[in-house]
Amino acid sequence: MSERVCLVHYHEIGLKGKNRSIFENQLVTNLKCALRDTPLKCVKRICGYILVTFEGGATRDYQDLIGKVPGVARVSLAHECPRDLAEYSHDAIVSLGEAGSFSTFKVHAHKSSTDYPVHTLDINRQVGAALCEAFPDKKVDVHNPDVTVHVNVVQGSVYVYAVSERGAGGLPVGTAGKVVTLLSSGFDSPVATWMLGRRGAICVPIHFSGRPMVSDTSEWLTQDIVKALAPSGVVGRLYVVPFGARQREISLAVDQKLRIITYRRVMFSVAERIARIEGAKALVTGESLGQVASQTLENIAAVDETVSMPVLRPLIGSDKQEIIERAQQIGTYDISCQTAPDCCTLFMPRRPETHAKRDEVHEAWDSFDHEAMIEDLVDHIEYVDFDQCPSYRPPRKLRVRHEELAPAEWEKKGIVSEG
Repeated sequence: MSERVCLVHYHEIGLKGKNRSIFENQLVTNLKCALRDTPLKCVKRICGYILVTFEGGATRDYQDLIGKVPGVARVSLAHECPRDLAEYSHDAIVSLGEAGSFSTFKVHAHKSSTDYPVHTLDINRQVGAALCEAFPDKKVDVHNPDVTVHVNVVQGSVYVYAVSERGAGGLPVGTAGKVVTLLSSGFDSPVATWMLGRRGAICVPIHFSGRPMVSDTSEWLTQDIVKALAPSGVVGRLYVVPFGARQREISLAVDQKLRIITYRRVMFSVAERIARIEGAKALVTGESLGQVASQTLENIAAVDETVSMPVLRPLIGSDKQEIIERAQQIGTYDISCQTAPDCCTLFMPRRPETHAKRDEVHEAWDSFDHEAMIEDLVDHIEYVDFDQCPSYRPPRKLRVRHEELAPAEWEKKGIVSEG
């Protein structure tokens, strides 16, 4: 009697050598978290795969959910059965029948168990004969078939499947450190956040709201975006910075053509402070080269000089259509389509500078007390925790309190302490 299971395939993890088990175990942990609201029975490593079983058997819905977890290259909806020719031949017939419309097929057998005496070529012939009998109008094509029926002998069982879906790929979240991402409710930054999570990074987004000068709609949309990313498990906490009043101060002190650059210099400085507190190693933005005025090479360089840690831009070479297609894939597109006033549309200049000169930028930067502004913004930051990233550990105390990392008021609140 066979059972419907999900067989998880990975790619890059299999190339990790002696560290492979670390990546496999992290993927098992992340899958358990992503599937916790399902009737999950077991997630375990088997030879070359991860096996996921459910009470009542696996379904296409569970297969789709597993495919959203970074580190999963493919997910196969398989039949698990004993090592008996009649059993797995029957399951091969069922699997091929589920494959939809096709004209040609082949059988591909693979063995991870050396104690099973039947050779893979014999399995191919025996199962192939059963399929030819069951589907007499179909042809065998070993070179370019429409459908491939896989028969994998792994440890004490045989896994048979023909339906296999592509997963997110990449590496399990929690295997590549932590980053702080600048997150808006638009299309770009959610995709950039997902892309870093797909490479194994824990993402801690920070959203700059136009509050109190505009409504807090964008803050709710960013929370919806984080929830949409929940199956991937890339986000543990969302920081929100009410930035509207400070933008107004900057707009009154700085030449209008340099406002956007100055806004972003403050944002990057605040994000770096949070990154230091979080123990993150880099900042992440959704910038694409030349897409808007602030994203020219000169303006990017003028903003980057305010921080000392790396700034990663995974979308820098992407066009808008590519970004939108990715947003649709990861489930954030419909949310980002909703318009909401935020800091990106607040006090915008009519003619922003596109090729900033460093001396003018520095003069604008020194025209107001930016250090006091940055410290005040960090002191009044808010956050929302999301229980979707099992690797995320929120900062509680720094071993040595440092004035450049957090204001003195944080010590009184128990957030940091003297070493």
